[in-house]
Amino acid sequence: MKALLNLGLLLLFVTVQAKVYELCEFARIMNKNGMEGYRGFSLENWVCMAQFVSKFNSKYETHNYRKKLSSYGIFQISSKYWCDDGHTPGASNGCGIPCS
Repeated sequence: MKALLNLGLLLLFVTVQAKVYELCEFARIMNKNGMEGYRGFSLENWVCMAQFVSKFNSKYETHNYRKKLSSYGIFQISSKYWCDDGHTPGASNGCGIPCS
């Protein structure tokens, strides 16, 4: 549960602090916040995913106009399921947070 709370705070932090992180800097932040082994994934997996989907850019956005959804931030959080961007029809906003 603590790691989940840390992940939520980390996601909020990286969204508010518009920044492109360096690989080692991002890995240190993730490690400090208890992400090693979170949900069965190694720190290397989390870092690799962030590098692949956003290049560690906290303001990275992708838009799929055909599916009418967008993804936001380092982990490309979907507006369809996890956050509210005010533009995605039928969104569930599972985290109860804005995408911005």
